Amino acid sequence: MKNYYQPEIETMPLEDLQKLQSERLVEQVKYVYDNVKVYHDMMDEKGVKPEDIKGIEDLHKLPFINKDDLRDQYPYGFLGTPLSECVRIQSTSGTTGRRVVAFYTQADLDIWEECCARAVVAAGGTKEDVCHVCYGYGLFTGGPGLNGGSHKVGCLTLPMSAGNTERQLQFMTDLGSTILCCTPSYAANLGEAIKERGIKSQIKLKAGIFGAEPWTEEMRRNIEESLGIKAYDIYGLTEISGPGVSFECEAQAGMHIQEDHFIPEIINPETGEVLPEGEVGELVFTCITKKAFPLLRYRTRDLCRLTREKCACGRTHVRMMKPKGRSDDMMVVKGVNVWPSQIEAVLLKQGFQANYQIIVDRVNNNDTIEVRVEKTPEMVYETQISDETREKRIVEGLKSMLGIKVNVKVIEPKAITRSEGKAVRVIDKRNLYQ
Repeated sequence: MKNYYQPEIETMPLEDLQKLQSERLVEQVKYVYDNVKVYHDMMDEKGVKPEDIKGIEDLHKLPFINKDDLRDQYPYGFLGTPLSECVRIQSTSGTTGRRVVAFYTQADLDIWEECCARAVVAAGGTKEDVCHVCYGYGLFTGGPGLNGGSHKVGCLTLPMSAGNTERQLQFMTDLGSTILCCTPSYAANLGEAIKERGIKSQIKLKAGIFGAEPWTEEMRRNIEESLGIKAYDIYGLTEISGPGVSFECEAQAGMHIQEDHFIPEIINPETGEVLPEGEVGELVFTCITKKAFPLLRYRTRDLCRLTREKCACGRTHVRMMKPKGRSDDMMVVKGVNVWPSQIEAVLLKQGFQANYQIIVDRVNNNDTIEVRVEKTPEMVYETQISDETREKRIVEGLKSMLGIKVNVKVIEPKAITRSEGKAVRVIDKRNLYQ
């Protein structure tokens, strides 16, 4: 039996799904034009009226927006309802600039939690499960989203929030957690802690729902092995709603985008041209059911591709492949495009864990890049292989992957500070924009 929360929607024939999208898009464009002055002005400037949008085939006529637009209009510029109808806000971290504050009506929250419920069920969740949520709560969307989705499914929900690994493990063993929800880097840390304490036999986990940061297939395999689970990817953005915009099914072959609520496009990040299915480009989302914070053609900066190839799970909603990086997270080092995920893939293939840092600097007008990676506890006792040999192998692997020489330093276990939320992988000291 397939794992569906709402089978009539998740397996809707494509023709019916696109008809639904067109109806909702037409209604949403008129709603936004009438209720959000910023959109009204942007559409007028572009010479587009609501009556010009007759279906999804006209989506390309609408203007793009990006995170800078949201920051410029902080806090209320994109609000689509009276503030009295809003019941919650969530917010981005603000680490790269002014925060983005997203507003929700009760109906918006119901839709978001429904999307997360679909993800929980796709990972095998039922009302018999114990869902252990250690994403951050508060303003961060991870905890509240999966918490609400778990409730809708009927799971016993443990609202653990992030951090305090000892408490996480205590509740995990005492209450028999079966589904783990957190960042992949923290899942790797939990696997490490479980092994150190020798308590793997007491862990009842069967699945994990991991997101909020990039992770590779190699990291997936390591997490699955260390925790004895099946690891599912989930994707979302605070600006769009939070986790649950898309999720993996049991096929683990891309994340199904919830197309009854979000219309995806892939564009050329330089020109804005809409690209055909299968090509890699920047992911753009249009929300067709949200009311308090109704974004149209929002540029995510995530680089990926879409596919409508038939999925073994039976869902008809388009799949997005795991993002290869972000157009604004890509590093240009020595004239070469470098994504942290490329470096991580090389490290994990050579038996290291995802405990590493990438330090980029500029010395005498020349870029330098160094990767510091921890040995695993097993490597400490493998005295027949020297650190110098390990470093040389990594250098060769990275040269093959990136085409440039990377300095590598193999360091002792636990030398890098552990993350309880999103891991800080890259330290760029070049001050390129100052």
